[in-house]
Amino acid sequence: MKYGHFDDAQREYVITTPMTPLPWINYLGCESYFGIISNTAGGYSFYRDARLRRLTRYRYNNVPADTGGRYIYIRDNEDGAFWSPSWQPTRHEPERFRCRHGLGYTIIGSASRGIDAETLYFVPLGDDLEIWQLTVKNTSRRRRRLSVFSSVEFCLWDAQDDATNFQRNFSTGEVEVDDAVIYHKTEYRERRNHFAWFACSEKLAGFDTQRDTFLGPGRGWERPAAVERGRSFGSLAHGWAPIGSHHVRMTLRPGQARTVIFLLGYHENPPGEKFSPPRSQTINKTTVRPVIAAYRDPARVAASFAALRAHWDRLLGLYRAETPERHVDRMVNIWNPYQCMATFNMSRSASLYESGIGRGLGFRDSTQDLLGFVHMVPARARERILDLAATQLATGGAYHQYQPLTKRGNNDIGSGFNDDPLWLIVGVAAYLKETGDWSILGVPVPYDNAPGSETPLYEHLQRSLRYTIGRLGPHGLPLIGRADWNDCLNLNCFSDAPGQSFQTTTNKDGKVAESVFIGALFVLAARDLASIAGASGKGDDAAACREQCARMEETVRAQGWDGEWFLRAYDDAGRKVGSRECEEGKIFIETQGFAPLAGIGLDDGLARRALDAVGRHLATRHGIMLQQPAYSRYYIHLGEISSYPPGYKENGGIFCHNNPWVMIAEAMAGNGERALDYYLRINPSAREPMSETHRCEPYVYAQMIAGKDAPTHGEAKNSWLTGTAAWNYYAITQFILGIRPGYDGLIVAPVIPASWQGFSVQRVYRGVRYDITVHRGGKGNCVTLTVDGCAVQGCVVPVPGEGVDRVAVHALIS
Repeated sequence: MKYGHFDDAQREYVITTPMTPLPWINYLGCESYFGIISNTAGGYSFYRDARLRRLTRYRYNNVPADTGGRYIYIRDNEDGAFWSPSWQPTRHEPERFRCRHGLGYTIIGSASRGIDAETLYFVPLGDDLEIWQLTVKNTSRRRRRLSVFSSVEFCLWDAQDDATNFQRNFSTGEVEVDDAVIYHKTEYRERRNHFAWFACSEKLAGFDTQRDTFLGPGRGWERPAAVERGRSFGSLAHGWAPIGSHHVRMTLRPGQARTVIFLLGYHENPPGEKFSPPRSQTINKTTVRPVIAAYRDPARVAASFAALRAHWDRLLGLYRAETPERHVDRMVNIWNPYQCMATFNMSRSASLYESGIGRGLGFRDSTQDLLGFVHMVPARARERILDLAATQLATGGAYHQYQPLTKRGNNDIGSGFNDDPLWLIVGVAAYLKETGDWSILGVPVPYDNAPGSETPLYEHLQRSLRYTIGRLGPHGLPLIGRADWNDCLNLNCFSDAPGQSFQTTTNKDGKVAESVFIGALFVLAARDLASIAGASGKGDDAAACREQCARMEETVRAQGWDGEWFLRAYDDAGRKVGSRECEEGKIFIETQGFAPLAGIGLDDGLARRALDAVGRHLATRHGIMLQQPAYSRYYIHLGEISSYPPGYKENGGIFCHNNPWVMIAEAMAGNGERALDYYLRINPSAREPMSETHRCEPYVYAQMIAGKDAPTHGEAKNSWLTGTAAWNYYAITQFILGIRPGYDGLIVAPVIPASWQGFSVQRVYRGVRYDITVHRGGKGNCVTLTVDGCAVQGCVVPVPGEGVDRVAVHALIS
């Protein structure tokens, strides 16, 4: 069953009913101001940090599920009937409901009682505000007298405090209303120099800023008293719950349409210029008024929307594929890179599954996300790398998370996740291959943001490697610490009390439990750092990295191989995890995918045997499960992984993030059929016909799909903010289609199914557009390259000379 359809020409997903299995969301904004918006206008907005600068309220895990948003009410002033074009919050029976989620914008509309209304929501480039452009059209045969009411509920900035500290917050809310603009200024009188504002393009018939007055006693957002009576109260908030609501009256002839623009924004004043007059408590509006005036103009709104569309035209034009598989084309050309940009902006902080309160930006998450967006925004990728490196500790370790507003490490979570530092090397390597910007290695970067501690970024990478070398266990494998990539494999936790955090509770000294996965990651990172050192003229460092890489690879082979697949770990007692010897959890996906990805076992058959074991034990029609058999009870020595019911999350669920490791490994092993097969099993577009089972959005990846042990096998959860986006984009574009950046040029090495006779790609690399056509001339994977009509040895297209901006590449596979 489907609840809508793809409009590939417009690059939109069109939802045709408000009754989706879950709220299906989109993101607004791509710079500093962001918003989440559902297909029924639910969601919230924030400036840079979803916890510390939240503008509007949203109630997670509520009933109805999607409560709080950007709501508009339309009232027929002749008989008093009212409804919302977005269905929520009035939940009337709509006609012709549609929600068009596009790239950085959403359009929601419906018809009711002879009135068609549609709202375009988007955040313009270059400014910290969002636009709601409402168009109301009279489709009836008589003149209509209508009222339009807008509504937002302001958050008192810190979302955690706003949801808990009621004894204070019920007394702090403050607003101003000036020139028909509602200004939310809670705590502006004291330590804040920022405020929110809510404006309208039309002359107002009224306004409200006190929630209880606007809604009325005993009422919710579905039946506000002001809307029901057809007239605002003119309320001014003093404490309790500040809101913003405008009232606009209009009369429409048959066939006539009218547009009303609502604007919600964020603004800061210099600390010494907060008030006007200076000794008053009135907001200084000198610099915000021109912004409001500009966007009240429909021409400015139209130009801003066109600029947003052009922005995405440019980004998506950097890599475009035409293949025999429409689900590949749709995801590669539109939705996968779009999701990668969302994960760049949000990491794992703000979605319908991440409240924006408990997590900042993850160190491991953000470095992996680079793989999916570095080609689109290399300058911002550079900034992200330097921000991450500045939260690294002098030991080479790293904070597991950091706050986007302060860019400082999150002490609540701390460090000790022993894979984290190695991902910095992987991320920097991806940046260097894409850009050729070797200057980044010399940038002085502090440790823990401490002034005076700066060393070149290159030294940070060396310390990342040394951190692992200095923390090896009894088998010579890296110690796992609090966890490795799998945050739920907590081998030093031993939690026996409810409420303890599996990630931060440590009851063992961590000197025994080892991770085979970190060993494989070390091999990949050491090989990358050897290349970086060699290209930087540091031959001794390169040789040392290669030696450490070889030593660890041999250790993984000797101590990490279980006979038919790779082990996952050794626990605190030195027992194997992910072994045939285990009662449950005999085989894990992570090492079967990542060891071959790191090059381990490709030359001696171990990789092939491990991948075949994945096919026998872990693969399902909905994707590859994380481990099998699932844990049927709680194992204190394994931690959170066994706390989940079988088939969910890390306990035998299909963790989509690491499915691409197996796809890449299969491609590296030469099996294009199986690589693409695994890719399509979790491809959102390919899963669209089973939306009633999948439940999450059919246009973006989810973190997890319920495994075969779950009663709801095939059901997805935790969509949008997941490393699945970057890794799937990386797998399909760089290893299956096989077009990937290298240190010395663009590599063209496709590994595609035998049934594919070819494909084409346009790829911008280091400022040059490559027009690449691939044809199959035989059954193998050997590539013969022709560049601008000349044969080239190998599979690397050299970087062209100065002044060349376009290169034609033909690849023959045989």
